[in-house]
Amino acid sequence: MVEKQAGKEREAESAPLNTYDEKLKDVVLEKERVRTSKKLLKGSQIPFTVSRQGIVRSYADHKRPGIALDQWWLFVHEIRQHSGKHVHQGGLTLFVLNGKGYTVVDGKRYDWGIGDLICLTIKKGGVEHQHFNMDDKPSRWLAFMYYPLNKAVGWWMEQRENFSQWKDK
Repeated sequence: MVEKQAGKEREAESAPLNTYDEKLKDVVLEKERVRTSKKLLKGSQIPFTVSRQGIVRSYADHKRPGIALDQWWLFVHEIRQHSGKHVHQGGLTLFVLNGKGYTVVDGKRYDWGIGDLICLTIKKGGVEHQHFNMDDKPSRWLAFMYYPLNKAVGWWMEQRENFSQWKDK
């Protein structure tokens, strides 16, 4: 009996992998994961945090389990005076929710206000950028970044200047 079972295990190990059937199983599992995941995230339940780049409320990213859009990084950035300065591959879109300000991208200034869309395109060598508020109250924008795209282009990030309120721990 043990010999028969060992023989079946060896057959299974040498059998070619049926990647199509495995992919079908993955599709079913992903459909169920999305069906049972969170569809609504309450901003009032997600705190703003201070980072090297600024004051951020992160709604979705690959490290927040249980949400339907785990392939996206979605966050609100509050700009009081200015953000930190950093560089990365690009592939980021920012939608201005309130306030007015400007973003310096590779040394060039772009002014923005409520309802504007800031597009940091993918660029070899990265896109250096920093955000500035020109309002008497904080400005906010919502960022959209799609992880699979960023992974495909070899995404990386380098902090050039820290946000002024960041306290290195």
